[in-house]
Amino acid sequence: MTTQPPPVPDAREIGVATEMACGCGNSCTINSSPTGSGRFGLARPVLTLFGLVVGLVLLVVVVGEWLGAFERLTDRVPFWVGLALVLAGGALIFLNVARDALRGKITSHTLMTVGVAAALAVGEWPVAAVVVLFIHVANYAEKFTADKARRAVRELAALAPTTARVHRDGIEVEVPIEQLRLGETVIVRPGEQIPVDGTVTDGTATVDQAAITGESMPVEVGPGSRVFAASFAGLGALRIRVTGTGEQTTFGRVVAMVEQAETHRAPVQRIADKFATYYLPVVIAVAALTWLLSGNALSTAAVLVVACSCSFAMATPVAVLASVGAAAQHGLLIKGGRYLEALAKADVLLIDKTGTLTLGRPQITTILTFDHRSEHEVLRLAASAERYSEHPLAEAVRATATVRGIGLAEPADFRAIPGHGVQASVDGAPVAVGGPRLLGEHAHDPRVRALADAGSTLLAVTVDDSLIGVLGATDTPRPDIPAALAELRGLGFERMEMLTGDHESAAAAVAGPLGIGYRAGLLPEDKIAIVKEYQDRGHRVVMVGDGVNDAPALAQSDVGIAMGAAGSDIAIEAAHIAMMREDWMLVPQAVRIARRTARAIRLNIGFTAGYNALGLSLAATGLLPIMLAAAAQSIPDLGILVNSARLLRQRPPTAPAAAAEPQRV
Repeated sequence: MTTQPPPVPDAREIGVATEMACGCGNSCTINSSPTGSGRFGLARPVLTLFGLVVGLVLLVVVVGEWLGAFERLTDRVPFWVGLALVLAGGALIFLNVARDALRGKITSHTLMTVGVAAALAVGEWPVAAVVVLFIHVANYAEKFTADKARRAVRELAALAPTTARVHRDGIEVEVPIEQLRLGETVIVRPGEQIPVDGTVTDGTATVDQAAITGESMPVEVGPGSRVFAASFAGLGALRIRVTGTGEQTTFGRVVAMVEQAETHRAPVQRIADKFATYYLPVVIAVAALTWLLSGNALSTAAVLVVACSCSFAMATPVAVLASVGAAAQHGLLIKGGRYLEALAKADVLLIDKTGTLTLGRPQITTILTFDHRSEHEVLRLAASAERYSEHPLAEAVRATATVRGIGLAEPADFRAIPGHGVQASVDGAPVAVGGPRLLGEHAHDPRVRALADAGSTLLAVTVDDSLIGVLGATDTPRPDIPAALAELRGLGFERMEMLTGDHESAAAAVAGPLGIGYRAGLLPEDKIAIVKEYQDRGHRVVMVGDGVNDAPALAQSDVGIAMGAAGSDIAIEAAHIAMMREDWMLVPQAVRIARRTARAIRLNIGFTAGYNALGLSLAATGLLPIMLAAAAQSIPDLGILVNSARLLRQRPPTAPAAAAEPQRV
């Protein structure tokens, strides 16, 4: 067991590695995972390094052309030597291009290889060497980020503990994690790393679980609390019943999710992949026209060289690099760039109720009394009868009694009747706590009817079969919901609906005050049908759920967002975006990030298209020398880097607007 915890990256430092094919014939993995260097982690150093290298090479080429150094170099070095240098430097690139060509695939490396061939054809081997150099600079940036991505995953996996301390055969032993059995009890001492997912059975401690949930402050845990592997116990020792080890822990699933993210690509990126296929014939046609009209071989070669930029292919992955990194800083794990694009176009929000809009923990909000009893007496008798019940409503009754400082009596003859409630003897009197069947003639009491119509779950309390009180339990909405929904309305989500399997009155009680529509009494397949209904009408649907019974709808939606994904297998599997903490303000934040990303990508593509059109025109008319054409191809890359770097900084949340009037579906 580790006794001195190493620095643990929080959810913002985990990030997501996003694989984007940049049309270069390679797998260009962009890692958005911060590594602790500065506020923006890895993304900013990568962009800065690439920009400095490209800028330096550009400066050398321009100055060299101005001083005539390249002409003197050409005169002094035999062409065959220059050709050998170019072939040696670009052999693997040219071989991959040839293989792609045999498969009918055209990439940006194909474009750049055409530029190299054109430069060699007119005897300008230094130009060909510059193009090859730029290919290697781009490849190095790609390899650098890919290695960082893989290293981030390795380092993340290395944080997982390898041994655990358990009680076996009456003695305390330390065993490898893979030898642990579910249900065993693990012992964690102060300052040690928690090796498993599990439930605390004994002890209290402050636990730093930033690596899982992104929470910056340690949390207090005690008996019944869930804890996660790779978090650290601070003050206090714990005994933990094992519920997951290794790959089955939340930490293990996060690592797998980071790796899985590499397989998802944005649709706009697939457009960039296809661009090279259509772009190359255009470039060749312009070059042919230049040759026919001018007969100038250098201008013709310059057209081919200046058009051989990788910038179109970079337009999407560099922007996604910055955005996914920014999202990770906010506790949002995004499985791939494709979901950023889908989220940017979304206009419908569907929301689960229990555990998503509400806290998922019932609370006693109303106490009605009968037979001249006081609220204190009714609550004391009910909580005493429910003292040993494990039902969530029983927990709510006991919690309310505790808050009010009510001491409980020891029940006798306790009996739980599934579906009906509990019976026990309290202070020698038979007490029953259960559903509406215990109300008897009081079921039509105006106060009881009003409580039921307000969406409360009713708990009747009887003594000697005589009703003495009714407790109203409700699932309280999350406090940050109104502000988050107001922001989403400001972002253009005109249609919001709550989907729930709960009854009509309970659904109305939650949805009405929030100003959103609702559909009640739904099964999981009904939720899928509603998602499809909107999709068939041309809408882009975002579904927010807790990742358990909502998993099918999360998977069917254009973007499924799982709330509080820590600890939920289904959440990480089914959702496209995982919120590592239960903070509803992350939902509008994700939408803002996605829309800024979409705008940046469009600007990147537009700038590149305009620049390339200008470069082709200048080269075709002989105004752009071939060596400067080779250098000029790097300028769009710099523009893309600068524009995409803006995504590293996110705007502060907008002020919430007033809630809209309730809708009814």
